[in-house]
Amino acid sequence: VQLQASGGGLVQAGGSLRLSCAVSGGTLSNYFTGWFRQAPGKEREFVARISWSGGSTYYADSVKGRFTISRGNAKNTVTVYLQMNSLKPEDTAVYYCAGGKSISTWFRSYDYWGQGTQVTVSS
Repeated sequence: VQLQASGGGLVQAGGSLRLSCAVSGGTLSNYFTGWFRQAPGKEREFVARISWSGGSTYYADSVKGRFTISRGNAKNTVTVYLQMNSLKPEDTAVYYCAGGKSISTWFRSYDYWGQGTQVTVSS
């Protein structure tokens, strides 16, 4: 299973970005797909997750009400999105998508990882 994250960039505070995570090479059936982020010098932290069916979502308090996780199905590919609105400078980090079976928000409980995509929010 491969996860490919994209969509990062530079945006001013208050702006929006949408990240995408393309899942291919297999399925993550019965897995959660989550977004994590890591700022320089900090541990990787949970941002949001969505169930494989798309019916269940969960957010970190720091992004609740500003970020929305969703998924879409296309031919042979599942894509998980993270719509980020009202961005703040403290949202600056490398963002990663991951797949895991646990409901834990601890990053080590996730089994599959994509490469990161940089999000920089200027003040």
